[in-house]
Amino acid sequence: MSAVQVMEQIAALVPQGSRVLDLGCGTGELLAYLQKHRGCTGYGVELNDANLLECVKRGVNAIQLNLEEGLSIFEDQSFDVVLQLETLQHLRNTEAMLRETARVGRSGIVSFPNFAHWPNRLQVLLGRMPVTRVLPYQWYDTPNIRVGTYADFEVLAGKCGLRVLDSFGIQEGRAVRTLPNLMSSMAVFKFDRG
Repeated sequence: MSAVQVMEQIAALVPQGSRVLDLGCGTGELLAYLQKHRGCTGYGVELNDANLLECVKRGVNAIQLNLEEGLSIFEDQSFDVVLQLETLQHLRNTEAMLRETARVGRSGIVSFPNFAHWPNRLQVLLGRMPVTRVLPYQWYDTPNIRVGTYADFEVLAGKCGLRVLDSFGIQEGRAVRTLPNLMSSMAVFKFDRG
C-alpha cells in the first residue's frame, strides 16, 4: 500500500481551505500535504519528540499532547475537520476520543487497520494472530491496544451519536466500496455529530 495513495484518498475527504486538527499527526506529512494541495490550515497533535521536530522542519504547527488526556484545550467546533488516522487502536478510551473529535470538529475522519480483512480471518482460522503489512506486529509486541473492524466502527459511531457521511476501505492504495469489511486492510470513515 503506497503511503502517498492513502494520503491522497484521505486528503480528498477534506474540503478545500479547511481548518484541520490532525490527532497523532506523526511527522506532519499529511498536514503539510493538505496545506500545499488543499489550502488548509491547522495544527497537528503529537506526543513523540522526534516527530514534533519533523513537523517543525515541514512547517507544520504541532502541539505536544497526550491524547489519552482528551482535547480540553480546544473549544467546541473550533476546526472544520479533525483527523484521527491510525490512532484509535492505540488509545484506551476510544469512545471518549470519538466524542471529543466530534465536539472540537464539524466533521471527523478516522482510519484504522481492519481486523476483518480476509487474510487476517484466514490467519485466525489457522490458529494464529495476523501479521500483515497493516498489522506488522506479533501479538505480544504490538503497540495496538485493541483491534477493530469496519463493521465494529459502524456500531460504535451509532452508539456515540455520530452520523457516517462516507466510508470505504483501502486496499493497496485504492478505495474499496464493495464488501470493505472483507476486502480491505484499512477502514476509513468520515462523520459528524448528526
